[in-house]
Amino acid sequence: MAKRKSIYGRSEYYTNRELSWIKFNERVLREAKNRQNPLFERLKFLSITASNLDEFFMIRVASLKDMVNADYEGVDIAGMPPIEQLMALEKVTHEFVRKQYNVYNNSLIPLLHDKKVELIGSHEKLDERDKKFVDKYFYESVYPVLTPMAVDSSRPFPLIRNNTLNIGALLSKKEKKGKKEFEFATVQVPSVLDRVVRLQDRGGKVRLILLEEIIERNIDKLFLNYDVLCANPFRIMRNADLTIEEDEAADLLKEIEKQLKKRQWGQVIRLEVLKDMDKRLLKLLIKELSVETGDVYRVNGPLDLTFLLEMYNLPGFEAYKEKKYTPQPIPEIPAGKDIFSCIREGDILMHHPYQTFEPVVDFIKRAANDRDVLAIKQTLYRVSGDSPIIKALALAAENGKQVTVLVELKARFDEEHNIVWAKMLEKAGCHVIYGLVGLKTHCKITLVVRREGDGIERYVHLGTGNYNDSTAKLYSDLGLFTCKKEFGEDATAVFNMLSGYSEPENWNRLSLAPLWLKDRFIHLIERERNNARKGKKARIIAKMNSLCDKDIIEALYEASSAGVSIDLIVRGICSLKVGIPGVSDNIRVRSIVGTFLEHSRIFYFYNDDDPEYYLGSADWMPRNLERRVEILFPIEDRKLKEILWHVLDLELRDTVKATCLTPEGTYVKITGRGKKLNSQMKLCDEAVNTTRKLKNLQKKKEKNTRVFIPEVQINKDK
Repeated sequence: MAKRKSIYGRSEYYTNRELSWIKFNERVLREAKNRQNPLFERLKFLSITASNLDEFFMIRVASLKDMVNADYEGVDIAGMPPIEQLMALEKVTHEFVRKQYNVYNNSLIPLLHDKKVELIGSHEKLDERDKKFVDKYFYESVYPVLTPMAVDSSRPFPLIRNNTLNIGALLSKKEKKGKKEFEFATVQVPSVLDRVVRLQDRGGKVRLILLEEIIERNIDKLFLNYDVLCANPFRIMRNADLTIEEDEAADLLKEIEKQLKKRQWGQVIRLEVLKDMDKRLLKLLIKELSVETGDVYRVNGPLDLTFLLEMYNLPGFEAYKEKKYTPQPIPEIPAGKDIFSCIREGDILMHHPYQTFEPVVDFIKRAANDRDVLAIKQTLYRVSGDSPIIKALALAAENGKQVTVLVELKARFDEEHNIVWAKMLEKAGCHVIYGLVGLKTHCKITLVVRREGDGIERYVHLGTGNYNDSTAKLYSDLGLFTCKKEFGEDATAVFNMLSGYSEPENWNRLSLAPLWLKDRFIHLIERERNNARKGKKARIIAKMNSLCDKDIIEALYEASSAGVSIDLIVRGICSLKVGIPGVSDNIRVRSIVGTFLEHSRIFYFYNDDDPEYYLGSADWMPRNLERRVEILFPIEDRKLKEILWHVLDLELRDTVKATCLTPEGTYVKITGRGKKLNSQMKLCDEAVNTTRKLKNLQKKKEKNTRVFIPEVQINKDK
């Protein structure tokens, strides 16, 4: 589409996306600080902030460093060139890490101690009994796995792998007299072993120690001819943003495999060390790894706080966690009823994880074994480690069905995973395609073609989230089953476009990126703006993960200026500013960070009292709207629209997990005297109550049937 020219394009009207992302991670950190959350849930949230920050460095910070190294001086929508963004990020990320360890040391560790859980911070604090225990554990379980690497004239500085925990040591030879020169050695803390090691319980306490402390205590056993002058853990982040020359790649799969190996050699963009690390060792690491001073993070506690998720998964602490929620059945798909006949009765909307993801898996399984199914076509972006969907697709091919699977090899950090699945599916006889050159295929769509009595029927599933049965229990997403002719025709066109590069002249219901989806969104926003200018009621509600597309934001500003009431539910990045006089007075932005990851994309347009609802796979970001294959689809059934309105209404009334964006750019908790509402827990309760009512109704039916039949039989006997 042509670039828009607008009076709302001034850089001061926008927030830099990277700085906005840091604010999102601060909202996650707020949940780690929140005393209303169970203790182990707080551990989990702190762990999430750490893994989030790691990925942010490997991709976003790395990308900015690439720009600086290439002397790129262009500015972002907030008017910031790359070097200015890096300087701002350096300041806020150091401060963020300080906050992380403040929560860890001053809040979580004391609370763990109160709950009789002791995490021993240093091997030097072990008593004799513990020392014997950890030494035995070291010799039996750890020592055989370790590979110590020394540096001398014949052995160069070793490759320190990306995102691994290591212990660096300075050594001196024992037999050497006089002034001793030190040598460097390192050993990787093996990720194949549990990092959290449980010591013998004592005094009713669960006692834990980290694996690196056990290795550090015994590191002299790895270098028998040396004195260990010091030994400290360290960790590095490398540039993990892949550069793939698709146009010149004869085989995309091989090209990505080649680039994945380079990820381990990327530029070091972050060095994480202990606050009290030996100065000589730190100086050596900075020199050998070519790390800038501002990229050194000296922390007051254990490196890599993602180990807290391992603690969260320890058995026996359920009392300190949220009660585990079980996704509920889909009322429209009763147990034992044929799923195809259920879909023929009407469109089915599913809300995961409040409702189970199993029908989606069963849909593929049933299709794989149904003799009347002729073809299955599906896009896969991220799937689980032991995916039942992959197995069902392979079985379908083995059963002689035409199976076409688009596996997106460029799904970040799932590339290796997806390469394995692609090869397995090809081996089973599936036709595997890797998408369009220069674009990621991010849409979630499945098409099942079935031969039925009156001809060919097409069944379609469309979703806002991945075909991942594991994350479907953690991510909030929506999915639609339909067999409407218009959707089936569009689904066929999507797959023909992906596999054969042929685009139809007309589309019925689906809107696709990068073709015209952005134009579609802007048209819908402008329609509300035009209605407002005519004095009509106009409203927009949009829920997504991130908002940073300048054209979309300009359109929202124009609509707000015209009087359109706009509510945005944006979990993560938001480059739009609220409260700008005459520009965004009518825009409200809120973010929900709770037990489940808010992942669904819902779009509501009032449309002069004829509301339209859309679901999709795309956020309002340039990458989604311009560089990815995405799908937006309408929800047309009145009852399904009511369900979506209820979801949006609950989230707009959330007073527990929601925070609102202020004109100052901060996010604040909502205060009020009314009854507190946690939208996620409310949706859980409603799903459970629906299941309970259906079970009670079924019991009544069964009871009436059991009473009625014997009476008839008795009368007949008489």
